This record gives sequence, structure tokens and C-alpha cells, in this order.
Amino acid sequence: MAARQLAACSWGPGRLDIFWTDAGHAVWHRAWARGSWLDPEPLGGTVDGGLAVTTWAVDEMEIFAVFPDGQLWDRYWDGRSWHAWESLGGDLEGQPAASSAGADRIDVLALGKDGRTWHRWWDGMHWVDWEALAD
Repeated sequence: MAARQLAACSWGPGRLDIFWTDAGHAVWHRAWARGSWLDPEPLGGTVDGGLAVTTWAVDEMEIFAVFPDGQLWDRYWDGRSWHAWESLGGDLEGQPAASSAGADRIDVLALGKDGRTWHRWWDGMHWVDWEALAD
């Protein structure tokens, strides 16, 4: 299993969200808001690669991680609650990367076990299938 991991994001002024894995490789979350740290909360999962997180609007964010099954898993905050982990598939390893250009576009990239860079994106309606980027 991978070493402990850390990722962070901010969806607005005065807000910082941090994510980390504990010794058992489960994901935790803690936020800085209204001038103080909120209590940590467990998000579960079992991370084998790194973490990536992105925001797409105020009070909305999504975390990505490669699990021991080699698939990319994600979990998102919709402003009210965390949704359950869901698999986005893949045959991956290592740390993913994520970015957003707004509510209708979230991109995630990860290294495949085949050595290629794989890309998947949210188009505002659904996750588009994985594509291998040119070497």
C-alpha cells in the first residue's frame, strides 16, 4: 500500500478543505471555515494510490483516489452531504490529478498500469468513458 496521502482545495474566500489518509489508508476530511477548524470527519475508502480533489462551484467538491482494485473511485460533496464512493473504473496506479473548468466540466487523469496516461471527464450529464492520451 502507498504511504499516507494529502490533498487540499478551496471553493471560496476563507475556506480551505484538506483531505488525508490515515495509517489504515482510509480518507479523512477537515475544513477551515468561519475562522476556525471544523472537526475532522471520516470519509472511508481504502486508498492505494494518491488523492486528488477539485471544486466546481461554491460549496461543491469532489475527491478522487485509486483503490487497491486499481480503479479510480470518487466521492463528492453537493453542499449538503457527502455522496457514497463510486467507481469510475480503470486499471490504474499512483496518484490521480483532477481539475474543473466549471459545473459542466470535471477532468481527472491517472497513470494506467500499462504506463499510459488515462483521462475521463464529467460533461455536465455523465462521466465520459476513459480515453488514453497520446504518448
